[in-house]
Amino acid sequence: MRRTVHRGRLTLVFVVVTALMLTLLGRLWYLQIVTGPSYARAATETRVRSVVLPPVRGRILDVRGRPLVANETKPQVSVDYMALIHQPDGGKDVLTRLARALGRPYQEIADRARLCAADVPRPCWPGSPYQPIVVTDDVSVRTALWIAERQDEFPGVSTALRPVRTYPLGSAAAHVLGYLQPPSPDDPEGGPELIGRDGLEAQYDRELAGRTGIRQVAVDSTGTVTGLIREEAAVAGDTLVTSIDARIQEVAERALTRAVTAARKRGEPADSGAAVVLEAKTGRVTAIADYPTYDPSVWTGGISQRDYEGLPLVSAAVQGQWPPGSTWKVTSTAAAAKAGYLLRGSYDCPGGYTIGGRVFHNFESAALGRMDMHRALVVSCDTIFYRFADRMWRRDGGLKPVEHPKDPMQKMAREFGFGTPTGIDLPHEASGRVPDRAWKKANWERTKADSCRRAKTGYPEMSDRKRAAYLKALATDNCRSGWVWWAGDAANFSIGQGDVLVTPLQLARGYAALANGGTVFSPRIGKQLVGPDGTVVRTITPPVVGKIDASRKTLRFIRDALAEVPRTGTAAGAFKGYSFKRLPVAGKTGTAEAYGRQDTSWFASFGPVKKPKYVVVVVVSQGGTGGTTAAPAAREIWEGIAALTHDGEKKHDTKKHTKESGKGTRAASLSPVAFSKAGGAR
Repeated sequence: MRRTVHRGRLTLVFVVVTALMLTLLGRLWYLQIVTGPSYARAATETRVRSVVLPPVRGRILDVRGRPLVANETKPQVSVDYMALIHQPDGGKDVLTRLARALGRPYQEIADRARLCAADVPRPCWPGSPYQPIVVTDDVSVRTALWIAERQDEFPGVSTALRPVRTYPLGSAAAHVLGYLQPPSPDDPEGGPELIGRDGLEAQYDRELAGRTGIRQVAVDSTGTVTGLIREEAAVAGDTLVTSIDARIQEVAERALTRAVTAARKRGEPADSGAAVVLEAKTGRVTAIADYPTYDPSVWTGGISQRDYEGLPLVSAAVQGQWPPGSTWKVTSTAAAAKAGYLLRGSYDCPGGYTIGGRVFHNFESAALGRMDMHRALVVSCDTIFYRFADRMWRRDGGLKPVEHPKDPMQKMAREFGFGTPTGIDLPHEASGRVPDRAWKKANWERTKADSCRRAKTGYPEMSDRKRAAYLKALATDNCRSGWVWWAGDAANFSIGQGDVLVTPLQLARGYAALANGGTVFSPRIGKQLVGPDGTVVRTITPPVVGKIDASRKTLRFIRDALAEVPRTGTAAGAFKGYSFKRLPVAGKTGTAEAYGRQDTSWFASFGPVKKPKYVVVVVVSQGGTGGTTAAPAAREIWEGIAALTHDGEKKHDTKKHTKESGKGTRAASLSPVAFSKAGGAR
């Protein structure tokens, strides 16, 4: 019985083994006889691989053809992230050998080869993991060739000659020019390796980037290239010719830096500032200087998290907002004239003017006697403007406003272009603020809950008890009646204080409109886009976006009054010894007060007086009075402009400079809240 069972089991095993062998033999027959020819063909046939050819990015030039941003071909070493992570050790050995070859610490190379994430600090790769990750572009040609010849030791590592952005002016105009970064993983694949992230690089990214090319090659089963199937060459990007004059830009940069340094030596905090130069009759930008600034070359080759966090990436000229102080009085004067007040009338300028039981003082409480509006602008009398504002506020109903208030001062300010972005060809522009009854009520509704809470709790977390008490009292007032547009609000508005905010660019545009007879432009930095062959692709013209509703007589009156400010008025000290015969300048100082901060220093100007060509505006945050900090900086800029003008402006051929833009080497594989004081502003 046992033998029978044993024999049966052996028979079953024999049958199973025989069946498996027959199945294996059948499969081998199928693979070799039936499908063998197709596998043989597949082993010898070619496959198609596509290689993206990056274009040479267009240059950015100044108005005379001087490069502001150029390209320099350098060897770069890149790694394939996907190839590295599929290696047994995640690519650690390869990166170790690569770091040794480059003479760099391993951690530096490893950090640059990782992907950015919320919990991953810079340096890291913010782009797609399917793109080559540049770990260095600061490598010698010999080292790059040495790495390229040893692909067996450096799998997933490639070297290539690629154009790298260079900045001939260093840190000058850094915020205007912008910078490049890899596209984020969410961006469509197949585009450029780098895209503009700020400034002109971002605004004109599509035109500057050009068009990527493609090379299709045939490879065999081992990946060896066997031939070229098709190649579509990359098309270089257009060159952007700007209205920036590099010479005036450098003058503005130096003047602004010196003004900040001088203010600090006098004990002022002077934490930031800007200088803007516009063409009065065209709206074109001649120079924009920001302080602090930075060298945009820091973006090349990666940047550490610490360095990134320390970069001053906000443009004070375009995004910074401050109360304008007495530079604002040009809008209030135009509004008063429109409301029927005589510009040549006689008005008293006392040391203080009482509104609602509170005395609003002149600057340093000075009583200056009777004068007309010409003199009021020259000496910057605040109390005359307080009186105008108080009377206009009463006409609009006072504490019981009419259904449709006229708001003459607000209306005129908006006609000068304030309260809205200028529309300049730069991203992230601030809008400024022109407060009125409606704005104050809306703002109160947004903030009343917090104001009422603070009215009860105060600010126990603040160490400055005096400031904490002030803020608690302010919160109490806002909780009770923060929606009311008081006569004091109107008075502060008339001299550019209170809740009024402007950017330096907005103020420059407003003064350009005053200088050119009332035309409000949307400023432009770009002037022309020129193709790689030197032909003009597009001409960029600043559009007209408004007109000041004031008579020519009124605007001329204001211009004539401002012509006296640097000679005998509040800027006379700053312009002592200046050659007005060489280049006559008109302007207005501004000293804006904000609780808890030092005064903001302003000077807005234009020249020549009779036929204005340029507008120059300088601001230094916490820099002191307008006459001591901003006005001297503006004077230095005007002297620089005068020197350039008298040296002779030689005609230049932009086309000659831009025609070379396509001849690159082809790539191979802030605003503090303004708490008004009862003191005046100048």
